[in-house]
Amino acid sequence: MKPAVAAVDWGTSSFRLWLLDAAGMVLAERRSGEGMLTASAEGFGPILEKHLAAAGASEILPAIICGMAGARQGWIEAPYVTLPAGLDGILAGAVPVPGQGLGQGGGQPREIRILPGLAQRSAETPDVMRGEETQLAGLLPLFASGRHVICMPGTHSKWVEAEDGVISGFRTWLTGELFSVLSTQSILRHSLGENAAPPLPDTPAFVAACAEALGQGGDIGPSLFRIRAATLLNDLAPEDASATLSGLLIGAEIASARRMFNPPANKVILVASGPLGSLYAAALKLAGCTVLAADADEAVRAGLFEAAKRLGWMGADSTGPASESLAP
Repeated sequence: MKPAVAAVDWGTSSFRLWLLDAAGMVLAERRSGEGMLTASAEGFGPILEKHLAAAGASEILPAIICGMAGARQGWIEAPYVTLPAGLDGILAGAVPVPGQGLGQGGGQPREIRILPGLAQRSAETPDVMRGEETQLAGLLPLFASGRHVICMPGTHSKWVEAEDGVISGFRTWLTGELFSVLSTQSILRHSLGENAAPPLPDTPAFVAACAEALGQGGDIGPSLFRIRAATLLNDLAPEDASATLSGLLIGAEIASARRMFNPPANKVILVASGPLGSLYAAALKLAGCTVLAADADEAVRAGLFEAAKRLGWMGADSTGPASESLAP
């Protein structure tokens, strides 16, 4: 049970590290809020080394990293790969970080690579992603053949179109960020209050608002202020106000994305974890979609592991974990 590689997902506000063995199984894990915003001030190298040491990694264990560490404001810029892009093109763009993790006597340095993001270089629909491309690399068996549409919820939700294993296009919805801004900085903050609990997938207010947004084709403009009016006139509870806002925003995103991508056979691959994944699964089913769910954490680990294999770090006969988290 010896670590073969450190796999790191470095977000804007979060840091996740796993030590993986030669079969891709997790031996140790570290999580913190030391994302790019923190690391830009404190240093990416010292933060990584601190967590590697705490996880028990050797001084020369290689590390493969995805996410915002490769942004222009990150550690070292890993230039975007232009669409259309397949797995080989994404993983071949890994950028080395020189001179890191020298041993006590100035010995062999730690090998570190940062994976690139993807760019849709279109004058009409420019778009970028960092981190999600590694999840896609870990889920390649799901879309290796035929045309598929993939939903990746988050602060900035991504909807991806792939055909025969090649990413051909994607679009971004600011759903999570809009919820944050509207609930904390708009007039609706008086209705939601502070620390309103997230809705459950079967919360009536969430279901009703989601169905409304879907029925209106995503046109929720007139529905948003109604949350405030219902608070004043109908004593709408903060938790129901929060559920309504969540349902309207998620429903609007799904209505818009379905119209734009027209998923074949109304089937959507959903890549998410935790409560947000449950909300999107319920909303997609409400929209009449068949959902194939994949765990986002397992997907990014699988993608990082695949990148380490392509770099020759794991040995030619190494095999990653099966996609056990996938369930229709």
